[in-house]
Amino acid sequence: MSGKVLPSRMTLTATKARLKGANTGHKLLKKKADALAVRIRMILKQIVDNKQLMGATLKEANFSLAGVYYAAGDDIKYQVLQNVGSSATSKVGFRVDNVAGVKIPVFDKIESENKAQDLTGLARGGQKLEQSRTSFTKALDNLIVIASLQTAFVALDEAQKITNRRVNALEYVVIPRLEDTVKYIATELDELEREEFVRLKKVQASKKKKIEEEQLKAQETAQAALASGKPAPQPAKSMLDKQKDPDDLFS
Repeated sequence: MSGKVLPSRMTLTATKARLKGANTGHKLLKKKADALAVRIRMILKQIVDNKQLMGATLKEANFSLAGVYYAAGDDIKYQVLQNVGSSATSKVGFRVDNVAGVKIPVFDKIESENKAQDLTGLARGGQKLEQSRTSFTKALDNLIVIASLQTAFVALDEAQKITNRRVNALEYVVIPRLEDTVKYIATELDELEREEFVRLKKVQASKKKKIEEEQLKAQETAQAALASGKPAPQPAKSMLDKQKDPDDLFS
């Protein structure tokens, strides 16, 4: 990349600005990656805890269901099916949460009352049926929480992978390349300044040598004129030399 860059002050300024932007972006992405890692560890701990709780909740729900069959008999399931309403009593709502710029879905439970089920098990087994309903409701709540956490974990894990790839690209590819470009341009500009300095020194030395040769030639001409008795030739006056004005009273 540095070999295709035109070494100039403008290019150096633009490259330094790009390097500064890359460093700023690297710091921000690094902070984002750290925030995502912290949130992922937190969600992973919640998933483990909720899955352990889910096992205990399902165990309790199945035991309560066995108690319902024991207290009310096998015909209780037909009574339950007959009293099931046309609309669900529990629904799942959806909203979006923002974590370090990453949008993750969050599931919430929405409950609605169904009074038709209140008469189920009125003859016998009503208490056991209510306990079983409560146990399975807890299991459903826990299942919704686990689904929300699992979905958030997948989304955050994918975002963390993308962020880490960007951080590595900036750290190991973009920033070193820009730094090399800045060094290359600075070296070329220093070399151009040295070449310009050497050129000016040579021009000054050449002018000085030419003036010395002219002075030496004028002295030799003057000596030759004195030796032959002829008047020495006067050097031609330059138009740039300041001439004294006889009417000028202040100079």
